[in-house]
Amino acid sequence: MMPDLGAPILALLAGLAGLGAGWLHFASLEWVANRIVEGRLSAVGVQLGRLVLLGSVLFLFAQGGALVLLAGAAGILLGRFIVLRGMR
Repeated sequence: MMPDLGAPILALLAGLAGLGAGWLHFASLEWVANRIVEGRLSAVGVQLGRLVLLGSVLFLFAQGGALVLLAGAAGILLGRFIVLRGMR
């Protein structure tokens, strides 16, 4: 009998998707912050979009179960780490 590889594969895919989503989310933070400081109100909409997108990604991960959610969240944190490391 072969083991079910569905959950680990989904977790791996969620980790990769989380990495991309986390990188995009945190890489765009400086741009949004600069626009808000400049007084551009459109940046508030972009910020809300960033938050909605990240929340939607996490919601989708949660639909896959605890392992998928944890892997996706770990990917997001890894994306954050990569962005912050690049800022130095």
